[in-house]
Amino acid sequence: MPRAAVFDVDGTLVDTNHLHVAAWWEAFRQAGHTVPMHAIHRAIGLGSYDLIAHLLGDERDRGEDDTLAAGHKALYGTYFGRLPAFKDAGPLLRALADKGWTVVLATSASGRELEALKRAIDADDAISASASVDDVQAGKPAPDPVEQALELAGVPAERAVLVGDTVWDMRAGSQAGVTCVGVLCGGIPRGDLENAGAAAIFNHPSHLLRSLDNSPLADS
Repeated sequence: MPRAAVFDVDGTLVDTNHLHVAAWWEAFRQAGHTVPMHAIHRAIGLGSYDLIAHLLGDERDRGEDDTLAAGHKALYGTYFGRLPAFKDAGPLLRALADKGWTVVLATSASGRELEALKRAIDADDAISASASVDDVQAGKPAPDPVEQALELAGVPAERAVLVGDTVWDMRAGSQAGVTCVGVLCGGIPRGDLENAGAAAIFNHPSHLLRSLDNSPLADS
């Protein structure tokens, strides 16, 4: 049977989490909100509107949500031409594809942002499909993005592994019934990822690539 390797992108394959933090911080500041950067960092991985709700609460002026999301999008968009992939991100995806894994991206990014991320990874030949925030009703930590990725791959949950860097990734993967692998390069502590459902933890894509034979992505 085929197997699916489902990858988050921001903070997992591309070193963008702190760029998102800076863009969100400035978007909030421009709208008159003081939001600590450490709190924003913990919320990265949520879709834009879920992130705003998580940080500002249900009592916020929801009429500002579109302005805040647009502000972040515009600020973050200035980085599109120079997004840095983590070392060995592309080779990791190619190694898995060569081993027979169907590689699918599951990300909150879409449109030009997703295109920029894929250019940074530079492994389109290894990526079978991408499940973006536009394809689902609910983003992470809901299981919808992972389930959409599995549908695109044509693989059941028990034959899939999710690789991500946030607790939202681990919770989404756990709810979808897949094995979850965490990476520390997004800046979230090991204990938080383990408590959210990570079955194994690696430092970054290069570490996972070197350790494939001793990981949930080993040949079986």
